[in-house]
Amino acid sequence: MPPGLYAIGTPDQNSAVIVTANYKLSFDIVRSSLAGRNLWLLVLETFGINVWCAAGKGSFGTEELVRRVDQAELANLVQHRTLLLPILGAPGVAAHEVSRQTGFRVNYATIRASDLPAYLDNGMQTTEAMRELTFSLRDRAVLIPVELVQALKSILPFLISVFLIGWWTAGLPSGVYGCIALLGAMLAGTAVAPLLLPWLPGPSFTLKGVVTGLLWCGICAITIGLGSSPLAVLGTLLGLTAVSAFFAFNFTGCTPFTSLSGVRKEMQLALPKLVVVGLTAAILWGCALLG
Repeated sequence: MPPGLYAIGTPDQNSAVIVTANYKLSFDIVRSSLAGRNLWLLVLETFGINVWCAAGKGSFGTEELVRRVDQAELANLVQHRTLLLPILGAPGVAAHEVSRQTGFRVNYATIRASDLPAYLDNGMQTTEAMRELTFSLRDRAVLIPVELVQALKSILPFLISVFLIGWWTAGLPSGVYGCIALLGAMLAGTAVAPLLLPWLPGPSFTLKGVVTGLLWCGICAITIGLGSSPLAVLGTLLGLTAVSAFFAFNFTGCTPFTSLSGVRKEMQLALPKLVVVGLTAAILWGCALLG
């Protein structure tokens, strides 16, 4: 969404000013949560990144907030001097600097946009429930469709390649089975791992993806098989596990209990290993086909 000042309903000089990011999903959720009210919505330029991630990167920050307040000439539109920010935006904003440079006081309202109506009706008082960040089964399930769309975009060339190679070397059923195995590994990482997140072993998302990948390999071995030779079996085992681990690792950015340093550490440790495992699987499969 283009950054700037938006009107919800017919706000006036006494209407509250809500601040959010220009990530369209955030914008739409905030706007729908406040439907039927008369408010100002100040949208910061976060380059399409959600509030929490943008706060960590600095784009949902003091400088950008001050700039938007000045550009919108907010001091001339409202009589009060209060900005209502999402709690997850706090890491990027120095409230005292905003107050010093603009004259507007920063209030951190709620974590979730759905709590904003209750917050406003409660005299702009934040309750303990509004400060609590949960990551329940439902919260994790809501994120899966977005992850699936992104995963399908990245895996489509590999699906086509697997189908064509399987069809060319062993017939149409082999191509279809290969696609099923690859799609299942993707789902193991993008759907099963998030759903089972608290119960999978270890703090590493990559390790959790390895577990779901091995479980999927077991299912494949029982149903459609892993290959016709020892090299093919080992290549399939390594490849499907690596795919599941990679997509489970991608889920780190969707959770409320990972840190930027933790994600970087796991990237440095896991990604090189996944690349090596993936290349090894491809070599083994190549040897199996040539043999």
